Amino acid sequence: MTSIIKKRYVDNLNFYKSSGPTLAKLETTGLALVISLSLVGCEAPLNLEGVEAEKQKQVRRTDQLQGIAANATTLVVVGSDGLVLTSPLDQLSWTRHQLDDAPALVDVAVCPDESFVALSIDKKAWFSRDSGATWQSKKLPTAEDLLDLTCAPDNSIWVVGSFSTVLNSTDKGESWHETTLNEDAMLTGIQFVDQNTVFISGEFGLVSRSDDAGMSWNTPEMIPNDFYTHAAHFTSASEGWVGGLSGQILYTEDGGISWEKQLTPTESPIYGFYSVGEKLFAFGDHSTLLSFTGQDWAEIDTHGRPVYLRDVTQLKSGNFLLAGGSGSLFSLAIQPTSGK
Repeated sequence: MTSIIKKRYVDNLNFYKSSGPTLAKLETTGLALVISLSLVGCEAPLNLEGVEAEKQKQVRRTDQLQGIAANATTLVVVGSDGLVLTSPLDQLSWTRHQLDDAPALVDVAVCPDESFVALSIDKKAWFSRDSGATWQSKKLPTAEDLLDLTCAPDNSIWVVGSFSTVLNSTDKGESWHETTLNEDAMLTGIQFVDQNTVFISGEFGLVSRSDDAGMSWNTPEMIPNDFYTHAAHFTSASEGWVGGLSGQILYTEDGGISWEKQLTPTESPIYGFYSVGEKLFAFGDHSTLLSFTGQDWAEIDTHGRPVYLRDVTQLKSGNFLLAGGSGSLFSLAIQPTSGK
């Protein structure tokens, strides 16, 4: 599985498609009739008040939230069924939007020019120049599945996906350039450390660096034991962390040539990293939120349900805003352990 959360949409879609004939067969056997007869005499009138009340909420339990980004004035959160939530940065007051055709959105980023860009699983990039109020889509010209995007310091858009594919656009999606590392691996992340240094990471422990803003890529280094990289975070051309299954976090100080396993207090998959100044955090499944202590990782109590956390950002108040499964979107005061 390439990314447990981002690929869940595709898996669910395939399940429902394949279930059609099976469900029809069950009906012809009379199973549906048996069930309906067993309920005769005990059926209560439906109470739809709770359903209607839920529909009136800006954030709902059925929302599967996938990404957060913020410019100078606005927070944008994206998720399932074309969901876009916007809020003023200085106060959490959400407005709900839905994109045309309800695409499954898997990521969102903000560019230096304050515009937003989002990625949907149907191979489209979505652009907003008005702080998330309206969006325009651009089709990505590739047959590959796409999982992650970022906006570079020069406002160019970068997207990565299957068969180690990298696409970039310098004109807000009007045209795209596609390249590949010719590795049969799903890329799950791309990060600009600075204007010229870029890392891509993904399946089978693949890590590759560009020193010329993505124009060329170093021969990929492979993390041992086919490590599946859900998330990567680099602070320089040499220092970085990767997170994967079973709560594993690895550290490199030589640009990915060698890796050291760091101790974590969880066995839940790690889905992302977030840095604030010198502080580094990791987050993942089962409401996992960790703080780096300088040598290993300490757990932060999120007081949450056992849902996945997909993204984190810091609010002006200093609190963290966390987003994830089952409509999880909440603010949390953080007292991180001091570290490097």
